[in-house]
Amino acid sequence: MAVTRILAPSPEQFFQQIDTIIKSHSLRGSESLCKLLQYLAKQSLYHPDAPLKEYQIATEVYGRPADFDPHSDSTIRVQAGRLRLKLAEYYAGEGAADPIVVKIPKGSYHLTFGARPIEPLALAQSASSRQAAASGAATTVPIGWRVAVILLLAGLTTSLIVLGSLLWNRKLPEPAMAAPSAPRTEGSLAALWRPFTSGPEEPWVIFSNAAFVGRPETGMRYYNSRQDSKIAVYDHYTGVGEVLAIHALDDAFGTLGRKIRVKRGSLFSLDDVKNNNLIFVGSPSENLSLLDIPGTQEFVFQRVATGPRQGDLSIVSKHPKPGEAGAYLASPSNAPLTEDYSVVGLVPGIGSGRYVMILAGTTTFGTQGAVEFVCRQESVDRLLHSIPDSGVGPIKPFEALVRVKIARGVPVGTELVAVRAR
Repeated sequence: MAVTRILAPSPEQFFQQIDTIIKSHSLRGSESLCKLLQYLAKQSLYHPDAPLKEYQIATEVYGRPADFDPHSDSTIRVQAGRLRLKLAEYYAGEGAADPIVVKIPKGSYHLTFGARPIEPLALAQSASSRQAAASGAATTVPIGWRVAVILLLAGLTTSLIVLGSLLWNRKLPEPAMAAPSAPRTEGSLAALWRPFTSGPEEPWVIFSNAAFVGRPETGMRYYNSRQDSKIAVYDHYTGVGEVLAIHALDDAFGTLGRKIRVKRGSLFSLDDVKNNNLIFVGSPSENLSLLDIPGTQEFVFQRVATGPRQGDLSIVSKHPKPGEAGAYLASPSNAPLTEDYSVVGLVPGIGSGRYVMILAGTTTFGTQGAVEFVCRQESVDRLLHSIPDSGVGPIKPFEALVRVKIARGVPVGTELVAVRAR
């Protein structure tokens, strides 16, 4: 039977525990989850009686606009769910001995801080020690108890030696000796992502965070180097599609027995592309890091130069085949967004044996659709079936164009439009 300790830590101790969790391996690279955990801790400790709503979190933590609708946008629920899983992962491993346990109860965004249960024997021993120290009295252990303890320790030591010998001599089959990080599934999904799961290092996922000027409450626009050189630049905003795309990638790699590392585009460096496999989430118009590396050659992003859609971002097919269009655009900005187009491209990286996966739409929802397309077994089946010689040996570089159907800001379907082998 476990007994909960009675203690009254100070808020500083609670925040110290939050800081320990943020620096842990479980939350390494999860900048958005660390930011959310810090905010929830402050609100829970300083304003425990104040309701904590999705709208408040969305606008104050992630900079969402004032018209954010939690009923149609599940970003906060998804992030809270991911954080809840990360906390459980932390306390099952690194934090197994931490004295303070932090949880996010389902149905609430307020954190709870609990003391880890300890056994009654430990409590009794602790109380006896304190009592003996207070009274200054020496405790005398009867001789019979001493003999019993010695015999018990001798028996335990013998048992451990026998157990160690058995484990040492036991011959495990090869599959049991395989590295725990090796992919655990087969099939097309595993084949598509094998360039990113076969190495010892986790791939970096680089998500877009375009440079903006202005403020949400007064109006924001993309940074223009020619006219905004003296204006403060904000690069900590990204689209909801990118957020949900990271969640989808994390789930997909989890089924393959691997993890991902996450970094925003503004922190990307050329050393990253030389030394790591990379997955880019977002188009070059917002993920400017894509401009510094080898990209797609058959399906490229370009702004429309003339006509009624001038300035809109399009995907241009450099060598359209019969029946294919020369350029593809999302729904016009003056109409409901019901359609977008995305590029899925596997290209060689700069470093030897390195790969780059590009997942980008002309809008944030197109990007989300592209990522979900490569994270689902059935759509990956269609993709690999369309790539020449994809069933022979390792997957070869390719580029694909995907149409994304959208309803109320949510990708609801994808269609493979064209594929090019490289």
